[in-house]
Amino acid sequence: MHATADCGFQHTVMRRAGGDHCYRGRLCATALLAVIQTFDLDLLRTFVAVADQRTFAGAGRHTGRSQAAVSQQMQRLEAQVGLPLFSRQGRHKRLTEHGAKLLRYARDMLSLNDDAARALGESDMHGSLRIGSPHDVADTLLPPILEQIARSAPRLRLEIDVGRSPFLMEALHRGEIDMTLSTRHDRSLQGLVLRSSPTVWVCASQYVHAREQPLPLILIDEPSIFRRLAIEALDRARVPWKQAYLSSNLIGVKAAIRANLGVTARSMELLGPDMRVLGERDGLPKLPDVTYYLWIRPNTVNPLVRQAFDLLSRAGRYAPVAAVG
Repeated sequence: MHATADCGFQHTVMRRAGGDHCYRGRLCATALLAVIQTFDLDLLRTFVAVADQRTFAGAGRHTGRSQAAVSQQMQRLEAQVGLPLFSRQGRHKRLTEHGAKLLRYARDMLSLNDDAARALGESDMHGSLRIGSPHDVADTLLPPILEQIARSAPRLRLEIDVGRSPFLMEALHRGEIDMTLSTRHDRSLQGLVLRSSPTVWVCASQYVHAREQPLPLILIDEPSIFRRLAIEALDRARVPWKQAYLSSNLIGVKAAIRANLGVTARSMELLGPDMRVLGERDGLPKLPDVTYYLWIRPNTVNPLVRQAFDLLSRAGRYAPVAAVG
């Protein structure tokens, strides 16, 4: 055997009896394949998340990994490429020229991969899927989820149950629905983080706030996370209040708001054109944000539930609950 250079690569030529036979075409192709990178789509998905979020911590929340795991993945990708992909700009990660070039290809590769997965898998899903949603996000957070599922699995029949968050969670545990949106956190379930939304003091646009009077509260009956947040915040700030109206559902709360009966604490999702927000300048305490989740039972026996949940996870829009604690 002896070595020779050809086609820009060093290759081995087999010396055989009767003469030298250089299989240049075969050897050049082999050498070319040896240097072409086969990218790990998992690394590319994390790379895109870092580019979008601009920090390893943000990418970790987005992909369900720790910051350290994201850093290790990007080190592996840079080692594979052999070029720097990021430069530091303060606390943020900025793409280098090579990183920006790779990003364009990474997005295309991930899009093709996900399209193929949907075409070969979810399009064959048929049957029914029962999804629950609280009233206040049924027209904001729910539609994109329904659209994603319907586009990927057009033969799937979707049944929607709109109700109160605690009762939807009970229905999920009993197996009466397959998945649900909720503000409730439950470690026994598997979930995705949909969005964190500010909690605000809501009243009618024509409501006149009298700071010297006890705050007339519009409340929903127990159990209610917003009822608890409102009362705890007012008591902690020593703001006097009184119960002006009690309802068993959000429709009644909205009616009371529009009737100028008082003020309620809800997520910003509730706010309509005929409502306004009161705040600290009005003598009311700041309220904590609430997080909306999508939950399924981890031991579900319905394969459609798992497939639908997985396709939402792969879309990269929502982070696994485990990633944020």
